[in-house]
Amino acid sequence: MTQDEVLKEFEESGALLAGHFLLTSGLHSERYLQCALVLQTPRTAERLCAALAAKAKADDRISRIDLVIAPALGGVIVAHEVARALGVRALFTERDDKRVMTLRRGFRIEPGERAFVVEDVVTTGGSTREVMDVVRAHGGEVAGAGSLIDRSGGTVDLGVPRYALAVLEVPVFKPELCPMCQAGSSAIKPGSR
Repeated sequence: MTQDEVLKEFEESGALLAGHFLLTSGLHSERYLQCALVLQTPRTAERLCAALAAKAKADDRISRIDLVIAPALGGVIVAHEVARALGVRALFTERDDKRVMTLRRGFRIEPGERAFVVEDVVTTGGSTREVMDVVRAHGGEVAGAGSLIDRSGGTVDLGVPRYALAVLEVPVFKPELCPMCQAGSSAIKPGSR
């Protein structure tokens, strides 16, 4: 899929929003991607995630992928559909009571297993890094990382091969420097946490 085709899917589903938003990272933005809206249609989710899986499979730097893993909640469908396309297991991480990303629900990563870490949207790469840390803490290796959308403009470096279906340059602001806040607007938080 081309970037234009991917963005068209987001626009048609109402998943690409304009306004004043508080992102999971704590930063503010005038654009928000509500991936749940584009992923609510199984055929669209399958098509988008198969395209992401194809990018990883086509990269010679990745010798094998044993499992796909993502942070809950936004990455669960992405992990499942990418794993289906790759023919491997799908796992997800969750935050515990202390807000630490962890592997629960009986999921296991065996030593040496190679993981493809996926998300719906990457802004700073924080959640992806946390999942990568979980994989390594369980003895696994991170083969690569991917997202449907990279809203960092391609600037996030995770130290592994990284893929995105669309790369956007969407300005983000610290709350104290946000021009929308300075103009009197209040940020809304449409995300899951």
